[in-house]
Amino acid sequence: MTGRPLRLLAALMTAVLVAGCAAEDSAPEAWHGGRIFLATGNTTGVYYQLGGGYADLITRHLPGYEARAEPTGASVENITRVASGDMEIAFSLADTAADAVDGRGAFDKQPQPVRALARVYSNYTHVIVRADDKIGSFADLRGKRISTGSPKSGTDIIAGRLLTAGGIDPNRDIQRFNLSLPETVKRMRAKGLDAMFFSGGLPTPGVKDLLSSAPGTFRLLPLDELIEPLSARFGAVYTTATLPKEVYGTPEPTPTITVANVILVAADMPEQLAYDLTRVLFTWQGELIQVHPEAANFNRSSAAATRPIPLHPGAQRFYRTG
Repeated sequence: MTGRPLRLLAALMTAVLVAGCAAEDSAPEAWHGGRIFLATGNTTGVYYQLGGGYADLITRHLPGYEARAEPTGASVENITRVASGDMEIAFSLADTAADAVDGRGAFDKQPQPVRALARVYSNYTHVIVRADDKIGSFADLRGKRISTGSPKSGTDIIAGRLLTAGGIDPNRDIQRFNLSLPETVKRMRAKGLDAMFFSGGLPTPGVKDLLSSAPGTFRLLPLDELIEPLSARFGAVYTTATLPKEVYGTPEPTPTITVANVILVAADMPEQLAYDLTRVLFTWQGELIQVHPEAANFNRSSAAATRPIPLHPGAQRFYRTG
């Protein structure tokens, strides 16, 4: 082949190559290099279990992305790490997230640029005491050795608020320990603590392990009497519910305080990615339920109700159009 036909073939090949390069150049790059880290919580908590399940769904169903759940100190740490770009997705208690958006509490005068993908299941506040310590009421916690959860966790925040609502100064009237759930459980068994707080879904594996391994040694303390002073100061973010006796095999149901959980992302996350992450959450929700039953306790209608935490525009589009 010589002359004009050869030149035409060369021109066609060049055009194909140029078109291929142009198409490749115009394809959107994966955000943060296609790596998505999920900030969860203690390894024996529900955040970590659901985070691992969600990460697996993202990796399998969102082309160009690989996700991994990371254990953390939970809510406050999770929010700061997402806001700084160190992580891409965070699980958080709604009260802590509301503080972050408004620049209150642990985020005093420093509003965090985070947005919600979904409101998911509710956390139940567990206050567990030693049955042989004669702690009959919340007021009896005064002077006791108490773990209020990991530093900068949602558990630590709600523990402090509950103690204050019950007339107990969390920094003066108790011996306060900021311990992870695994370390808390270890010390409760060793009689190094009199009581512990933990805010988690049902069942929380670490709590279940503690209560089931030593029947009659520990018991859950009722908390419903604290809802009025708590709501008077912090509004409707807290509600009451009954922790069923079947969850941990306790002798009777336990009235307690609940607060919703939210899944957060950075405000500058691309809209399409936020849409896709929300779509994955609901399209394969059935698989997530197999990871932990709390994944069944939200739907598209309830998930969109994240106020006062703004929804990410990508999540808004999903709830509006599907």
